[in-house]
Amino acid sequence: MNDTRQICIATYLDDMLAEVARTHLEAHGIPAFVSRDDCGGMQPNLANLGGLRLLVDSAHEAEARELLQQAFPDS
Repeated sequence: MNDTRQICIATYLDDMLAEVARTHLEAHGIPAFVSRDDCGGMQPNLANLGGLRLLVDSAHEAEARELLQQAFPDS
């Protein structure tokens, strides 16, 4: 049995930045997912309340954080 879980490694207020970060991780072999709380896209303004969460498997946390820091040092 796999004891890993999805964890949030970053939050974004901009959908495009969240997707760029997600695709950057996936380009390096780390599966990632952007979690949105926007009622299925019907109320996009709700996503700004808690932000868009970038999730990865806990087994990839350290590598994912390092990749994001290297790619986006000012974030």
